[in-house]
Amino acid sequence: MPNLNWKDHQIFYREQGKGPLLLILPGNTASSICCQGEIDYFSDRYHTASLDFLGTGNSDRVTIWAHDWWADGASQAKALVDHLGYQECIVMGTSGGGAAALLMAIHFPEMVRAVIADSCVEQISKAFTQKRLVADRNRRTKGQVQFWEYANGADWEQVVEADTAMLLHFVDQGGDWFKGRLHEIQCPVLLTASKQDDALPQVVEQISRMSEQIAGCQVFLNNNGRHPLMWSSPQDFRPISDYFLKTVRG
Repeated sequence: MPNLNWKDHQIFYREQGKGPLLLILPGNTASSICCQGEIDYFSDRYHTASLDFLGTGNSDRVTIWAHDWWADGASQAKALVDHLGYQECIVMGTSGGGAAALLMAIHFPEMVRAVIADSCVEQISKAFTQKRLVADRNRRTKGQVQFWEYANGADWEQVVEADTAMLLHFVDQGGDWFKGRLHEIQCPVLLTASKQDDALPQVVEQISRMSEQIAGCQVFLNNNGRHPLMWSSPQDFRPISDYFLKTVRG
């Protein structure tokens, strides 16, 4: 299996195709295998690559996840770009992967040419996290278990519990992904989401506020789909992403 070393941990990744590098970052409790549809779809024009963030998928497990998990994810993604021998990339991320993609543009501006951040917001409250996200995860429906097992394997429950504990600490600290730094992003950005996304608080209002802070930002809000738009309504997400990517490549 292809792996890279990040801070003495093994990070698994997938890659396909040739051309400019397009990173595709999965969300919380997901992994690169969940991005296979996007890897396949974009690989006729790009060298597509996706990783399993530390603690998920086929990457090394850690008992307690870092409280700055998304910033660590951005650092792992940068390490993958270096490992593949590229100087720059376009980053596409969904849900928590969308936050990591935007953090890549903040922390490594010289590397990131453009970002597509799907189904992510700027802030999340403790009340929303406990009432909606944690309660939803605790239901352990058949569909949820199938998804988590597909993404992470037989020890999926440990992954979900570690991620939930990390999220609860995150919201205790204010639940702010970007800490007022979105205005630092200099590359083109496309924000996408479904208006029907009930996994995110005030998704339309928050994405509007995010777009006002990013100079080169475009927004696509859709009536179809749920959370995330990338996977729930690919027939809408992919064409708008194609259009945006064509403008980036000039």
